[in-house]
Amino acid sequence: LRRALARFSRRSFRRSPHEPPVTGLGRRPRHALLVATFQSAKGTSSFQETCTMPKNLLNDEELKQLVLGSEYLSGTGERKEFDHHVVLKESDDLLRTLFFSIVKETTGTEFYDSLTRVYELSEKFHDSQSDADFATLAEKLGSLDKEETMMLASAFSNILNLHNVSEHVASAMEERHARLDDIPRGPAKTTNGAIKGLIARGTSPSAIYEALCEQEVDLVLTAHPTQALRRSMLKNFGRIRGYLLDLQRSRLSGYERAELLGGMTSAIQAAWRTDEIRRNPPKPQDEMRAGLSYFNDTIFEGYPRFCKRIDTALQNQGLPRIPLDHSIMRFSSWMGGDRDGNPNVTAECTRDVVYLARVTAVNLYFTEIQKLIFSLSMWRCSKTFGDRARGILEEAGAHRADSDVYEMRKRRNYSDFWRSIPIEEPYRVILAEVRDKLYNTREMLQEVISGNRHALDTDDDSVIVSKEQLLEPLMACYDSLKEVGDLAVADGFLLDLIRQVHNFGMGLVKLDIRQESDRHADAVDAITQHIGLGSYNEWDESKKTAFLVGELEGKRPLIANDLVCSPEVQEVLDTFRMVAHLQKSCPGSLGTYVISMATCASDVLAVVLLQRECGGDPNDLLRVAPLFERLDDLRDGPAQLKRLFSVPWYHRHIEGKQEVMIGYSDSGKDAGRLAAAWALYEGQEMATHVGNEFGVKLTLFHGRGGTVGRGGGPSHLAIMSQPPATINGRLRVTVQGEVIEQNFGEHENCFHTLDLYTAATLEHTLKPPDGPVDEWRDVMATMEKTSCARYREVVFQTPEFNPYFIQATPGQELGSLNIGSRPSKRKSNAGVGALRAIPWIFAWTQSRFHLPVWLGMFEAFQEMKALGKMDTLRAMYAKWPFFKVTMDLIEMVLAKADPAVAAYYEKELVDPSLFEFGARLRASLAHTTAIVLEITAHSDLLTPQIESGGQGTYSTLADKLAMRSLYITPLNIVQVENLKLLREIELGNAKPDWVPQKEWAKEMLARYQTNDLYHAVVSDTLIITMKGIAAGMQNTG
Repeated sequence: LRRALARFSRRSFRRSPHEPPVTGLGRRPRHALLVATFQSAKGTSSFQETCTMPKNLLNDEELKQLVLGSEYLSGTGERKEFDHHVVLKESDDLLRTLFFSIVKETTGTEFYDSLTRVYELSEKFHDSQSDADFATLAEKLGSLDKEETMMLASAFSNILNLHNVSEHVASAMEERHARLDDIPRGPAKTTNGAIKGLIARGTSPSAIYEALCEQEVDLVLTAHPTQALRRSMLKNFGRIRGYLLDLQRSRLSGYERAELLGGMTSAIQAAWRTDEIRRNPPKPQDEMRAGLSYFNDTIFEGYPRFCKRIDTALQNQGLPRIPLDHSIMRFSSWMGGDRDGNPNVTAECTRDVVYLARVTAVNLYFTEIQKLIFSLSMWRCSKTFGDRARGILEEAGAHRADSDVYEMRKRRNYSDFWRSIPIEEPYRVILAEVRDKLYNTREMLQEVISGNRHALDTDDDSVIVSKEQLLEPLMACYDSLKEVGDLAVADGFLLDLIRQVHNFGMGLVKLDIRQESDRHADAVDAITQHIGLGSYNEWDESKKTAFLVGELEGKRPLIANDLVCSPEVQEVLDTFRMVAHLQKSCPGSLGTYVISMATCASDVLAVVLLQRECGGDPNDLLRVAPLFERLDDLRDGPAQLKRLFSVPWYHRHIEGKQEVMIGYSDSGKDAGRLAAAWALYEGQEMATHVGNEFGVKLTLFHGRGGTVGRGGGPSHLAIMSQPPATINGRLRVTVQGEVIEQNFGEHENCFHTLDLYTAATLEHTLKPPDGPVDEWRDVMATMEKTSCARYREVVFQTPEFNPYFIQATPGQELGSLNIGSRPSKRKSNAGVGALRAIPWIFAWTQSRFHLPVWLGMFEAFQEMKALGKMDTLRAMYAKWPFFKVTMDLIEMVLAKADPAVAAYYEKELVDPSLFEFGARLRASLAHTTAIVLEITAHSDLLTPQIESGGQGTYSTLADKLAMRSLYITPLNIVQVENLKLLREIELGNAKPDWVPQKEWAKEMLARYQTNDLYHAVVSDTLIITMKGIAAGMQNTG
């Protein structure tokens, strides 16, 4: 019966991506038939008793039917069978039903009726895709009062975020079922699978072990303004995610199930009643706190768990585990260190975030040490260890009485072990001393943060400054346990903590510093002019290099005490002085110095010199990475590296290692996605060749964003499509904004992210993908030129483009979102060229046009077709991972695009004189879609994901997009209307005398500290739609 019902349910739920969404409100849910069937078949059996829900805890009949009749959310325990679509659909139905009931309770039936009517009309439009149904939906939305419109936008924004929770849960459960072998593995890889696959293809186990022991993967969390949700909202949605997972995994009594649903309802209502708008932009310190929360929630705990899984995979192949001192995955951050174009990131700001991260690390270690004290209760130890414990007790007894120790630890409110610990518990003696030192460290750090102390006292033996100081007693415990035969104990909590300390150190994350190359040149220019050498900025590259090398080889101080300079130069020098200070007082807290807009070798040499001249230890300077991000810089980057490595002093200085960052964002904005992708591919090849020529190991740092327009996409596929022999076990990659939440917001997803990066790096290193044949290179070179020329012609040379972009998208209004501390433009009052890549992508995503990704591609592909190269393109797609991944990502973006919505933005917002230009752009989108399908030989967009099976393909992206689009379209219509109103206000056509009519609206708007409520409502509604659409597209920038 269960199998028959499961088959029935899957037939009921599964549908093609073009089939209309399943039931809407007001229809009898299919779950109801399942409930009736169970009742008829099972009667009053134990199953029915298990599914009975206490009436006083859950009275909503529809909700009861949704839960009791569901395959995965009934609380009857985890199933072996897994269907991603059914999990997603059941979760979405449940959360939407709960949310709608909360809306009805909190706002009344009038607004609830409007909300459900809009939902039904949107559902009807997505069933029919007719212009008439779209017009009916727009008419209904246009008939609402301003306060109703704002509330409705908030409702659909919340629904989209709840839907994303459903997707996250479905992905987490899919990952779990794949690891349990309930479903076949798809494109998403695991390290265990990679190891087995490599051995099957002839790689020796010893080569795999050696590669893993040398592998260096560094995930760099950045706070680029791509996370539109407030942390308060994220926390509530995180709670909901946890409740949904519990409903799927656990066997629950009726009361337990009802209590879970009650907790879910509480979290949904808390999110609904929270102001989703950031009223003030976050500071970089706030962004760092947000980033650190992921270490508290998942990363710190998940890392040693992942390491043990790697150990098991290796031991299954007869190999030893990963060495204790090797960190297979590292973490860095740009939050509070990235000052490129962000005046809010100052030297003091950088100092603050370093100490914030240190406090977080100490708190985490303090908690783990308290747990370990309870765990290591045994008395057997090595003689050396016993003597050490005895010495601690004797020294403590000589300085304070036991009662004093008790009072001190009582004041500190330790969880236990307040009194002096006897020698019969030697491990607790050692760990109690570590606990005291961590407490002292935390107190000292708090004094530094509050401004009562300048820095950590590195000479104070009562605090822990370096990770070596923390590791030493932990390793002493480990070695002692191993010596007396208690290795199983040592390999428990203690091993986990040792690995955490090795990986995270005392700084938790290494902070990168980033600044634009021109700012460093201006600093050197101020110095050379002050000492009478002329203007550095006016010298040619050879003279600059000769001067910098001469100073680096010499020892004379270069910066005079009486140097007079601009505030901008002073800030650069202050940053270098702060770097020197932090290197000494907080060892291990800083990572790489990244130079954005790097163009030449002198850019790197200038940063090395400024570090030394501002107090840096010549033997402990930050490594310096040039960032090549524009098309010309990517092409010329390898030549500049060759010049740099040809400088004998610098070649000795780097000791055979160099980091190079490549920028996906600005290169795509500068030249278009296709041209940028090929320039990045060739740039990596040539840079690696230069490194090999000079005996330098390159680490390529990939500056990828969340969107395809900024290099985003599935991480495993992105890594496996990189050129052969360019990773070599070393990889750095940015994880930005909303992607941080997707990758690390939940434990299963965190584990999967670590597994995926490790597996892909290992596989690429030992069995790299095939490279292109010469003919394919020639094709790509031609297409790069054609697509780049077309892209630049439209974006930078067509007079209609800039006004069209400003009018047809909310690009000008993005600054009001307050989603990041960094301004959206590098320079004020500048055009598209000065606009940052993130808001550039964000604006086109909002209107669902996605122009930066596909513009210029049709012309390139069409040219190849005219030359008779269509079969060549199809062969490239079939056999070359780089081209296949590029085309698949383009196809995904084209599936997200909606020409009808883009046309609606144009019709309502754009001057009629630009209509013809917009029509040409939409025609280009249609032509691009057609020729992409011709190259891939797909019958429709995203067809391959539908036809294949296994993990990552059970629920297709097309299916997800169909579900999300139902909620997004009303927000698009509301956004257009409020963009129009806001622009009228800015032209002086405001309605300052407008007042809300509904009581709940009056109460809500009473907190606005403004007399112009009309402007406030329009502005807020617009911001809410931006956040909601960003949530629905799951891409902002």
